[in-house]
Amino acid sequence: MAGTINKVILIGNLGDDVKMHYFDDRNSVGRFPLATSESYTNKQTGEKVTNTDWHNIVVRNKLAEICEKYLSKGDKVYVEGRLKNRQWEQDGIKRYATEIIANDMTFLSTKKSAEVNQGPAQNQAGSSSNPNPVASVDDDLPF
Repeated sequence: MAGTINKVILIGNLGDDVKMHYFDDRNSVGRFPLATSESYTNKQTGEKVTNTDWHNIVVRNKLAEICEKYLSKGDKVYVEGRLKNRQWEQDGIKRYATEIIANDMTFLSTKKSAEVNQGPAQNQAGSSSNPNPVASVDDDLPF
């Protein structure tokens, strides 16, 4: 094989709000946990079993700022990125983490608060005007 592939695709729910870190050179990094779940029925007991895995998501710069502004705990998102292992030393102990460095995201949750604040859509010009009039059935057609 000529090359390698490192690609991760997840759909899950945020376990916490995005935590941002800003740097002097105007770069930023956001981090949040993402939960994915798998359910099955135990054949012996008939009980539904759900296993949840937690993933560490990392977003950078503009994507991080967008995530901080629009995402909150519990929101459902599609995340596409790559796996990255990192290590550091803390208090003399080597620490390790596996993270997903996101390069593409789609927000899948609808924001109910925006719908509540705006209320039902109203026609600003009044009820008699129709912005998209439908042609009458009696119109003369050239064919």
